[in-house]
Amino acid sequence: MIAKRLGSSWYVAAFARSQRMAALMSCTWTGKEIVYGITSLPADLAGPAHLNHYERAHWGVENRLHWVRDVTFREDHSQLRTGTALRALAGFRNLAISTMRLADRANIAHARRDLLDRDAAFAVYNI
Repeated sequence: MIAKRLGSSWYVAAFARSQRMAALMSCTWTGKEIVYGITSLPADLAGPAHLNHYERAHWGVENRLHWVRDVTFREDHSQLRTGTALRALAGFRNLAISTMRLADRANIAHARRDLLDRDAAFAVYNI
């Protein structure tokens, strides 16, 4: 453990090294990635099990929200690059995803397709 004061209020309590192996569905190994991290967590919260949990929780957010925004709503293909419209549309996408999840729709793409049928639009939200 290394504890060193950085600046006025930042402490480095621990360094972490994580190794990830990537594989295809056919179990063919495609690569290895080594990631280094710095944390200010106390030693009892910065053990390998805790750090692994925090990293997996981060990827849960990435897979649950950002992937849906990128793939289902094609956010990466947006032509908007400047101004406030980009932020507003991201907010509308998040609102749509959240309301669909609150309506117990696990498949956001399927729920979005259901909205194309104007007569069944309310069924998406169980109304």
